[in-house]
Order: sequence, then structure tokens, then C-alpha cells
Amino acid sequence: MLREKYKDEIEQILSRYPVRRSALLPLLWLAQTEEEYVTEAAMKEIAGILRITPPQVYEVVTFYTMFNLRPVGKFHIQVCKSLMCGLVGSDVLLGWLQARLGISPGQTTPDRLFTLSTVECLASCGTGPMMQINDEYYERVTEERVDRILADLKRDGTSPLKSGPFILPQLAGSEK
Repeated sequence: MLREKYKDEIEQILSRYPVRRSALLPLLWLAQTEEEYVTEAAMKEIAGILRITPPQVYEVVTFYTMFNLRPVGKFHIQVCKSLMCGLVGSDVLLGWLQARLGISPGQTTPDRLFTLSTVECLASCGTGPMMQINDEYYERVTEERVDRILADLKRDGTSPLKSGPFILPQLAGSEK
């Protein structure tokens, strides 16, 4: 149980918020860190800690794409399906990934290496089609880049093709 194992962390999180319910996101993140996804038991426990109902916790877990309701693979691939990415080929990107991995969105490869998901927006509208793998962005993705990224991840666990999240470059000659 979270309460027993993370007593000090939970108390520290709760102490940062004058309104107890405001600690919901950090407590969910703590629960996901423990199990790699947010379990039903964790949602019930967090509801008790915050004095809210389990459905209120579930609403938040299902709203944010950063939370998972079941285990995911070592590499969680999230393809942006917003209108902007859609206009520049996110459906094609999703098709390439499905063909390479042999899975559909919501599924994990048999070796538990990759999980494929679609998300509404990853806030990188100017650099689509794009995807996020774990905490890294891969922007302006082409079929060749998909192949290289997947090969890099299988081989080294990382890819030099990661790009962010996108941060505006500093203007040449600008002062800090």
C-alpha cells in the first residue's frame, strides 16, 4: 500500500497544498511510479487520503494521458492525433508504427518492449507529425526516421533522433 511505503513522501506532498484535493496529481504520479501504472487499489487509497470519492480520482486518471490504467511496455509510444498533426500525416505515422510493431493502439508487443497509444495533443503543432516515446519528443517523423528510432531503441534504449519537447531556439545575439 502507498500509505505504508511512502508515508513521508505523502505527508510532504500533502503539506504543499492548502486544499487537500490539490495533491491529487502528485499522489497519482507517485502511485504510477510504484507500479508503472495506476492500479484500482491505488485510486481507492488516494481517494481515502484526499477524502474524495474513487470516481473523482478515476476522472482525473482518465483525463490525463500521462497516467496509465494498465502496464505499458518499456517504450510507450504516443502518437499525436490533433488536427494539426493529422493535417501533416499522423495517420500515416500511426500506420507505419502499426506495421512495424504488429500492434494497434492500446496494445503492447509480446516482448513488452513497445506500447502504442494515440493522444489528442502533445503541444508540438509546428513540428508534426510527431510522437512522444516515454518522456522524449520525436518531431517531423518520416517512415525512415520511424525505422531508425525503433532500431535505436531496441539496440541502445535511446535514439539520437529525439528532439525535445520542442523549445524555441534562442535568437542569435539576444541577451539573457
